[in-house]
Amino acid sequence: MPHELHAAELALLAIGVLLFASVAAGRLARRSGVPVLVLFLGIGMLAGSEGLGGIAFEDYGLSYLVGTAALVLILFDGGLRTPLAVVRTAIAPASLLATAGVVVTASVVGVGAHALGAPWSEALLLGAIVSSTDAAAVFSVLRGGGVHLEERVGALVELESGLNDPMAALLTLALVSAASAGDGVAIPSLAFGVLLQLVVGGAIGAALGGVGRWLVSRLHVRIGGLYPVVTLAFAFTTFGAASLAHGSGYLAVYVAGVAIGNARMPSRAALLRVHDFIAWAGQIVMFLVLGLLVFPSRVLAVAPTGLAIAALLVFVARPLAVALCLAPLRFRPREIALVGWVGLRGAVPIILALIPVLAHVEGGEHIFDVVFFVVVVSAVLQGGTAKWVTERLGLATATPPRPEALVEIVSGTPLADEIVAAFVDAGSPVLDKRLSEIAFPPGARVMLVVRGTSLVAPKGDTQLVVGDHVFVFCAREREEDVRRLMGALEG
Repeated sequence: MPHELHAAELALLAIGVLLFASVAAGRLARRSGVPVLVLFLGIGMLAGSEGLGGIAFEDYGLSYLVGTAALVLILFDGGLRTPLAVVRTAIAPASLLATAGVVVTASVVGVGAHALGAPWSEALLLGAIVSSTDAAAVFSVLRGGGVHLEERVGALVELESGLNDPMAALLTLALVSAASAGDGVAIPSLAFGVLLQLVVGGAIGAALGGVGRWLVSRLHVRIGGLYPVVTLAFAFTTFGAASLAHGSGYLAVYVAGVAIGNARMPSRAALLRVHDFIAWAGQIVMFLVLGLLVFPSRVLAVAPTGLAIAALLVFVARPLAVALCLAPLRFRPREIALVGWVGLRGAVPIILALIPVLAHVEGGEHIFDVVFFVVVVSAVLQGGTAKWVTERLGLATATPPRPEALVEIVSGTPLADEIVAAFVDAGSPVLDKRLSEIAFPPGARVMLVVRGTSLVAPKGDTQLVVGDHVFVFCAREREEDVRRLMGALEG
């Protein structure tokens, strides 16, 4: 049998084993509180050339391509799940943190790195690379780790993580270009370039997102599996078009996701599940590849510098940037403290750290190793304590448990009606009432009551108790009336 066939079989076997290990790591992360990205990176390192797997991998170009594609998927999925109400609530502070906050963080870390002995070109580049929070890490901790923030703070943290990657990427590219050419950085030129890329990226994202919003709400496809193909096409097309037009592709794809996600579309829940899977698969593959790329011996060699930079970033640079941006907007001190603490670093800094290596910048591999160490420290320290810090600051909010069963209508065309889900807790206005005693709006009907692992067929004498999940069918224009009537509703 040809050698190539054996190589393909071994490669597929290795991929399957790594994916199984990643799923097991995800379950462990939920129970232990350790951020899942750390475990994925650890599996990749164990499988690498210096680990038990012995897989030789040092392809920085392929790693950058895989990481960029995964970030597009993650940002688009995050945009799809971001309601317009969240954008309206947090757009001002999130935009400030995503621009001025990133610059302040990069500057403080750069000055600190220079004080530790790094030349200015390397120090400023290091600061730019670690200056942004990471959408994958933040979404993983907040949505998958059981950390539930108060609405205003949660909206700000999630929106900022989706918006601040462009600024860090633009700063990194400008500094890499200057380092490669041996020139200094012209601040006015850099500021104009950043502004231009943000404007172009935002405009293309809004334009193509508007087209996608119009299309998915009118698209009639009999094969439901084609809907995710259409939305994926918009994600990659938006990123590519914005990047080729010298705009920020990361910003464009997030904006397009928000626009499309807030459209009326058929099979919305199924579509979001598909994108959730795609984003998780992209995240797993991305962290495994980045873990394979790392040489543990080199990372341990930069541990003293990495610890110093991580401490400066976590305890000084990020809190200072958040305080300067949010204090004038009248955020409370504990809100400022929490936003500063949950600004996790993740895949984005590692992927940005590949750019100096690919550009053959002097000291590029050293920067990559330091950044990797800083990301791991940030993920373990901040991600592992995010839930505890949230509760200590009194900014945690209770959320209803997920029902054991869901009611969903699968349709090839958008429908004029809605299914509203309500959770009955101790403060619910419908607690202990019979369905016949509740004054539902005209046309609204209870479809199903999920009580633990039992499905209760609704009748007039069905009495609602604590813990019930109630699914109500109603016309779209009656949705808010039903929400006000039932209270304590799920998102």
